[in-house]
Amino acid sequence: MADVDKAFAGAIPALYDRYLGPLLFEPYAGDMARRLTGVEGRILETAAGTGIVTRALVQTLPASVELVATDLNQPMLDHAAQKLDASRETPRVIWQQANALSLPFESDSFDALVCQFGVMFFPDKSAGFAEARRVLKPGGRFLFSVWDRIEDNEIAAVVSAAVAAAFPDDPPGFMARTPHGYHDTGRIRDDLHGVGFTDIGIETVTLRSRAATAADPATGFCQGTPMRLEIEARDAGRLDEVTDLATQAIARHFADGPIDGRIQAHVITAVA
Repeated sequence: MADVDKAFAGAIPALYDRYLGPLLFEPYAGDMARRLTGVEGRILETAAGTGIVTRALVQTLPASVELVATDLNQPMLDHAAQKLDASRETPRVIWQQANALSLPFESDSFDALVCQFGVMFFPDKSAGFAEARRVLKPGGRFLFSVWDRIEDNEIAAVVSAAVAAAFPDDPPGFMARTPHGYHDTGRIRDDLHGVGFTDIGIETVTLRSRAATAADPATGFCQGTPMRLEIEARDAGRLDEVTDLATQAIARHFADGPIDGRIQAHVITAVA
């Protein structure tokens, strides 16, 4: 994984939350939160990003549950905390910058750990899983999701192809390489078994991704993810042009009007 794949700073967090939150992450966030119904005690969230799942957990779980939300990138957490405060939800979330591969928490200290679409960014998946198991109490639940192949995620595939075509001699590969690069369910199961998780369940969940205009997902992917840094590294003056090319590609693929595309992910549960 390239270092740029983990860079969520500058203008990226706000654009990520505004455009990709409703498009990609909110459709799965409610489902993730509902899967934790009945869990009591302490819940740790890793790779919390801009707090989309955090907000769903606050809205779904009883006030007695303590939520600790972490992310590698402080700017993402800052945006998440500000968004939750603005929603006037009960402020029971503890925000803490943390690396999921080296968590600053005692062993056996959480009843559940949730991570929505963050595992793909771990440079060492087994190390991240081992840390998750370490901080979970015996019998604690690990719940996480990863994107399926980019070919099964319609809008992302269209944008990725359009951006690659803009740089034929050196096509950016962020989307296929990282967000959609950890989809082999056999490998996921083996990685979890390898660090001691049991009762592993993997469910493939297909939903719809909707946007009002073609420009929304194009802006989200091209300017609100680390793909922006790949584009700028090749030609910083072409960011808006490449975003427009992605917009045109989406409009051609979906025809005029609102965008409605297939998204597909694996939702995984395991027991420590």
